[in-house]
Amino acid sequence: MYPPAYPHDELKALYPGVYFLHGSIKMGPGMRMNRNMIVLEDDGDLTLINPVRMNEEGLSSLEALGKVKRIIRLGDFHGLDDSFYLERYQCEFWAQSGQDTYPNPKATRLISSETESPFPNSTFFVFETAQYPEAALLLNDHKLLITTDSVQYHADWSYFSRFTKFVFKLLGFKTGINIGPPWLKRVTPKGSSMKSDFEKLLALDFDALVAAHGACLESGAKDELRLEVQNTF
Repeated sequence: MYPPAYPHDELKALYPGVYFLHGSIKMGPGMRMNRNMIVLEDDGDLTLINPVRMNEEGLSSLEALGKVKRIIRLGDFHGLDDSFYLERYQCEFWAQSGQDTYPNPKATRLISSETESPFPNSTFFVFETAQYPEAALLLNDHKLLITTDSVQYHADWSYFSRFTKFVFKLLGFKTGINIGPPWLKRVTPKGSSMKSDFEKLLALDFDALVAAHGACLESGAKDELRLEVQNTF
């Protein structure tokens, strides 16, 4: 039995061959928040990044785009719906080694800083210092950085319950660019810092950002992240 499909929007085209699904998840009584999936299409093959289960109507619209060839998990804390898609499409599963939150299913392709991305003109970035696996994917053609929990952009609090919004603000989240406070606390090695990872991230050529939570920031992402890094570290 797989987790259900929670409410979500329709697939939205961000760029040619790049689609955005804005959805949600219920974590407990009164606890609801948004989460996102990115779909990449290349010559009829689909790549699902940070998979979010869709309802039957949504799956039909997904399948109209092409054939699901692979799913990519970029962050250790996301993996709730991976098994559903792997069972349905019998596709490749890309992830870093050492998955802790969702140790199963096992990756069929491992991601590291040396791994060549399966999507044309894109590059993996790995947070090498993090205690739990976390990566990003840069689509060079669009200067779009795809993240999970490490960097988020919140333009509003869509799909958030009032209680979850209250809790998130207590945790330090705000509108605009965020280095996820709970994520940072959990992945930072004791007595160390993630600053060097973010300095390396800022060396990449990106301008837009979309994470596993929040909204898509179409421009100015690198400048905003640079200020957030300065304020955080």
